[in-house]
Amino acid sequence: QVQLVESGGGLVQPGGSLRLSCAASGSIFVINTMGWYRQAPGKERELVARDSSIGSTNYADSVKGRFIISRDNTKNVVYLQMNNLKSEDTAVYYCNYADKFLTLWGQGTQVTVSS
Repeated sequence: QVQLVESGGGLVQPGGSLRLSCAASGSIFVINTMGWYRQAPGKERELVARDSSIGSTNYADSVKGRFIISRDNTKNVVYLQMNNLKSEDTAVYYCNYADKFLTLWGQGTQVTVSS
């Protein structure tokens, strides 16, 4: 079993920054992908950024140049540094873990960008 624990959401003004963290524990497969998705009210869940343990990284076009995903493989933690936040970034952000055996979602953390 794999467990995910997210932290770091909150309220921030436009132009501000936040960092999300997601720690995975349990039976972590050495080849995996960890990342972040988000879901705004009335919209479908969408990819924000993901990073594989073998070095592949993907970003949504809407966050390129503003968000940075990174991971600490020694701690099985993935981070999402979000800079220059915009109101349209407001959503519930979900951590995702996937390997060849399973896909798992975190409980979600609210990010609200508002003045």
